Amino acid sequence: MPATEVLASNGALPTPLPLPTLNGHNSNSTSDRLQIINDQKQFTSSLNDQISAWSLHDVGFDYNLVAVFGSQSTGKSTLLNRLFGTNFDVMDETKRQQTTKGIWMCRGRDMNVLVMDVEGTDGRERGEDQDFERKSALFSLASSEVLIVNLWEHQVGLYQGANMGLLKTVFEVNLGLFGKKSQDSASQRTLLLFVIRDHIGTTPLANLQATLTADLNRIWDTLSKPAELQDRKLTDYFDLSFTALPHKILAADKFESDVRTLRGRFTDKSRDDFVFKSAYHKRIPADGVAFYMEGIWEQVQSNKDLDLPTQQELLAQFRCDEISAGALAEFNEQAKPQKRPIEAGNVAIGLGEMMRSWRSQALSRYDRDASRYHQGVYKRKRADLTGTLDSTLLPLFVGQLKNLHKVALVSFKAEVVAGLKVDGYNFADVVGKARAAAEARFSDGAREAVVTEGDAAWQWEEELRLLREEVRSVADILRKDETKKMINTIERNFKKQIAEPVDLQLSKPSPEMWDNVLRTYKGSLAKSEGSYLTKARSFDCTDEENDEALTTLRQRAWAALRAKVDEQTVDAAILTKLRAYFEEQFRYDEQGVPRVWKPDDDIDGAYKKAKDATLELIDLYAEIVPNDSELEYTPPEEGEDSNVPGLIVFSETKMIELGARFRREADAHYVEAKRSTVASIAQIPYWIYGVLVVLGWNEAMLVLFNPLYFTMLLLLAAGAWIIVQLNLAGPLMHVGGSIALEVKRQAETRMREHFSEPLRAQVKAAIEEEEENARPARRRVPEPL
Repeated sequence: MPATEVLASNGALPTPLPLPTLNGHNSNSTSDRLQIINDQKQFTSSLNDQISAWSLHDVGFDYNLVAVFGSQSTGKSTLLNRLFGTNFDVMDETKRQQTTKGIWMCRGRDMNVLVMDVEGTDGRERGEDQDFERKSALFSLASSEVLIVNLWEHQVGLYQGANMGLLKTVFEVNLGLFGKKSQDSASQRTLLLFVIRDHIGTTPLANLQATLTADLNRIWDTLSKPAELQDRKLTDYFDLSFTALPHKILAADKFESDVRTLRGRFTDKSRDDFVFKSAYHKRIPADGVAFYMEGIWEQVQSNKDLDLPTQQELLAQFRCDEISAGALAEFNEQAKPQKRPIEAGNVAIGLGEMMRSWRSQALSRYDRDASRYHQGVYKRKRADLTGTLDSTLLPLFVGQLKNLHKVALVSFKAEVVAGLKVDGYNFADVVGKARAAAEARFSDGAREAVVTEGDAAWQWEEELRLLREEVRSVADILRKDETKKMINTIERNFKKQIAEPVDLQLSKPSPEMWDNVLRTYKGSLAKSEGSYLTKARSFDCTDEENDEALTTLRQRAWAALRAKVDEQTVDAAILTKLRAYFEEQFRYDEQGVPRVWKPDDDIDGAYKKAKDATLELIDLYAEIVPNDSELEYTPPEEGEDSNVPGLIVFSETKMIELGARFRREADAHYVEAKRSTVASIAQIPYWIYGVLVVLGWNEAMLVLFNPLYFTMLLLLAAGAWIIVQLNLAGPLMHVGGSIALEVKRQAETRMREHFSEPLRAQVKAAIEEEEENARPARRRVPEPL
């Protein structure tokens, strides 16, 4: 780096100091750090003196020790420098070569923390020499309180890339060397802090944490543990913690901010996530750290479990990997064409036979070429190859099961729908046959797709169980749909059955009107219920479903009856019925002959009788109440919260309104009848015209024998002749007729008014008296609860 970057004690990141540098670090910084183990695996003798130089020799237990572990060139030194203010060498980005060799130690800036920078793993400089990687990793794990595992986001989920193989070896040897000691001191643990670098956020940290935790638990379960530690778990020795940092260059500000936050976990003891807990401390005083760490390194150096494998095993590993890769490549070429159809949702015919053939060919090729090498390596690699083959085939198998499931379900629906279109079908039989065919189709396909019999990974019974549940669910839905259709059909037939009889009864009101309506309703409802129960037997419906369906049918039937009643009793219809009934009673006699009112007829009595009889019809229509108690009916679910209409047709307010409107129309008929009698009284007698002829005879003779009048008569006759010749007779006659008619109408009107004035006053007085005294008794309808 062009300048040293340090951190303040409060966790803030100060501006990098532009000091002169040498080989990437400060020229006066060599005394601030110490290489405790060099690249020749030699432990330094100066550690104790350096601890004194760092002023930590007399702090007792008031210090902490942290180390970093990870692949080469992943930014471990840069992370330590930013977290603890150390000055470890960092990589030159332009060369991408190893920077840290061996193990270096430095004191954290303004904190009692010993920080170890461990040489990165998988470096090209050491090549296949993994001995130092294993020993340095084991040393840092055994000696530090907190081990920072530094890795890139894209390494998560990888075995070698995430150093899982190395961790497995280190865990196994650490358990053998120090596990018994840790077991005796149950409070002594180590924190593994995973720092995931270049985290872009596409994969949530929680998912990365779950993947790493699962990988660690898996490799721990495969460790070769001592007999007395067989039941020990990873969490008995290590605590796991996870954090993520963004890209150092592409998100520099966010990187510095997150590093500052992470630093607080090492400096702020009040935080819940403070890393240096007492459980992690090795309980070694600071003046004994050098001797303690030197003893750990001697134990690590003398352990043979960390030695490299033999040349025979190396050759076997190389050749077996090569042979396995060739067999796997051929296998993948064979399996690749089948992936897309299955992913597209298609069922591959003969997939199981093909998969068994591919697997057998791959294993046969591996066995033929690899069986002559080291047997342990051969068997281990064969197991790995088998697992890889199965991991490729299992998605095809699972996809085949899903597709078989989908196809079986679709065929089940299609067969049921087709069966329901056949006349006289039995729903239970149709569903039963379709279900058996669907399950047989799925079972045959799933059984054929199994590659390894008896293996739990190739079981398909659970998918069959899910198919049965879906088939049952679909059958229930179809049954409900068919039941609804059947109820709708029965409802339509019921409406047709009651339409004409109810219209007929309501059009001719009588005391037995509601008896006949309810008798028709109950008879049609009984037929409808019987029709439903007959058809429901083939649907295999439960008693509860039948009760629910019958309740729905009764509600709809009553609603249909009420709709028909309401249709016949709307204002216009009921007033028409009242008007027709009144006219029949008032304008026709007992023999049905129209009445011509005469002055001596009892118009008042006939009017009152007809009006009272008609007003009684309002009470009759107001509520559905039969005369026969056996026909009384209670609407289904009648109540305050029910939508089903009750027995009340007209409210009390409505009855009053209808009565008032009817009386106005009846009064008009009464007045008209009275006027007809007045017209007959005011008619001009025919003998008057004879009197006018006799009295006007002299005047007529005067006109004929007077020269002047006679001349005028001739002129009128000449004018008439001219009019006739000019075809003006028609228009003049039309005009004259209109004038004559108007004169006649005006004359008759004046004469009628003259003769009928006294009689009209008498009729008006009678009507006012009738309206004042005639108040029909009205039955009060109880209000609904």
